[in-house]
Amino acid sequence: MNILEKIEQLGVMPVIVIDNADDAPALAEALLAGGVYAAEITMRTAAGRAAIEKMSKEYPDMLVGAGTVLTAEAALDAINAGSSFIVSPGFNPAVAEVCAKYNIPYLPGVVTPTEIDMALSHGINWLKFFPAESFGGAKTIKALSAPYSDVKFMPTGGITLDNIADYLKLPCIYCCGASFIAERALIREHNFAEITRRCADAVELVKQIRG
Repeated sequence: MNILEKIEQLGVMPVIVIDNADDAPALAEALLAGGVYAAEITMRTAAGRAAIEKMSKEYPDMLVGAGTVLTAEAALDAINAGSSFIVSPGFNPAVAEVCAKYNIPYLPGVVTPTEIDMALSHGINWLKFFPAESFGGAKTIKALSAPYSDVKFMPTGGITLDNIADYLKLPCIYCCGASFIAERALIREHNFAEITRRCADAVELVKQIRG
């Protein structure tokens, strides 16, 4: 089973903004305790890269990816830190080239047919749909999947326990990006028990929907 298949099997991807890299090990423990073995750590903070490095080295069984990767240089830096996959808010050809060179899955954000075409022209058909709720949510993805039957989507942005089922029911969804699982404030407060609880709730919901 490759990285993308493992992400699809999990069905939910915590999108993490972390302020202190020293919190990464405890966060990894909390995620794993709740049945979540993957995490997208965004590069939005100065601690992002170090957190990726700590988590990927100390928890090699976890799939640790980098999010908010905006440049080729940032992609290379994230890969050198130990990222298993790269996620961007939009499609970036230079980032795609770096990921292809190092054989690292690239999950670029799209919201339009033109952007999907751009990704497909680079051989990428596992995509991120961002920001999901702002661009019509599950209804828009369902409409896009009709002409693009070979494309799979990871909706991210505005996903909650209340609406995640709407997405997971669609066959074109491989995973849902979920910032609610490990919110920035919960990590700051070291409320790892709550993160574990949210992980377990999300994993159970995926099981109920997908069987």
